[in-house]
Amino acid sequence: MRILGIDPGLQVCGYAFLEAEQYTEKLIEAGVFRTERSSLIEAKLNQIAVDIDSLLEKFRPEIVAVEQLYSHYTHPRTAILMGHARGVILQRCAQVGVEVKSFNATRIKKSITGNGRASKEQVQKTIQTLLALPQLPEPNDVADAIAAALCCANEVNNILVGGASPTLQSQK
Repeated sequence: MRILGIDPGLQVCGYAFLEAEQYTEKLIEAGVFRTERSSLIEAKLNQIAVDIDSLLEKFRPEIVAVEQLYSHYTHPRTAILMGHARGVILQRCAQVGVEVKSFNATRIKKSITGNGRASKEQVQKTIQTLLALPQLPEPNDVADAIAAALCCANEVNNILVGGASPTLQSQK
């Protein structure tokens, strides 16, 4: 299964492309794309659309895993702005007919580490171990995109095999 993980952001979007086969995941490529800080929001959203189109064309994923937005009550404007970027990502996926699965951050962390409140560092170290990476995945946007893709792979494997994922089993 070809999975594209996306960590949506208005300034920086993380992405990770995995190939997953029955509890074996291989990271093919991960990175970020950025918008110009000084650009108007409509220009940023257009750039995100162009970049997402490029990723969808390059990787031709079967599923796109996207982190859901979290809004803290003291910063509602941030969630609204991020929602614009996420909306563009979802629309571009819908336009080409790619299935999208959304996961909240605690579910992603629990799927990867067994702990829904794991720190960013714990998630990065677990990803490094699971994928046998020579160094920690950085920046955080990349790690978050990889984690979303791995969470999606765990869910798909769980549905196909009918059991709990090995990551969760090892934490019981």
